[in-house]
Amino acid sequence: MRYAERWQRTSPPGEVGERLDQRNDAEEHLLIRGAQQGDRQAFARLVERYWDGLYRWLYHLAHDRHTAEDLAQEAFLKALGGLHTFRAGTNFRAWLFRIAHNTFANHRRAARPRQPYPEDLAAEDEGPVEQVLSRESLLLLARAVGRLPAEFRAAFLLRAEEGLSFRQIGGVLGITEETARWRVFKARQKLMSALAPQLDREKS
Repeated sequence: MRYAERWQRTSPPGEVGERLDQRNDAEEHLLIRGAQQGDRQAFARLVERYWDGLYRWLYHLAHDRHTAEDLAQEAFLKALGGLHTFRAGTNFRAWLFRIAHNTFANHRRAARPRQPYPEDLAAEDEGPVEQVLSRESLLLLARAVGRLPAEFRAAFLLRAEEGLSFRQIGGVLGITEETARWRVFKARQKLMSALAPQLDREKS
């Protein structure tokens, strides 16, 4: 669970990350321009780039794998249909996640089934927090994230999983930058409270 290693991060990415972002942004700009000109292969590359992150975020919101997959597919189809409205120079990730959030909101208004939060969240690699926390603590963290109010969970995962700025999170969720910052802060506060007893037991 990659959000576990980032959930206490408050500082922006370092200079190395910024240089990598600049190179990725240049490549992404070319893909977007190609997709806007009708190059389906370019759009497929964009789908490959963002599918995992978008699906994972929607899964944490919907708590159902099939629903998350359907919503991700719908969001990409809407993005394809709306590519002509995307303005060059703006953040494509934030624009795409905004479409996905609206798609999820429409789905939730139409039907509100809620599945139990799964106990097993696979992670491809471990970070510093995973190396410190026991499996029991990681499961507790996963459950705590699942129990966060939906608006806090959405903002927290956009920050921890996707690395969006508070301004970008505000754009995705349709709230102000300060509200986005407050929601992420409250989410971290709730997670710290949920984890504190387990961490104290592990230290003793």
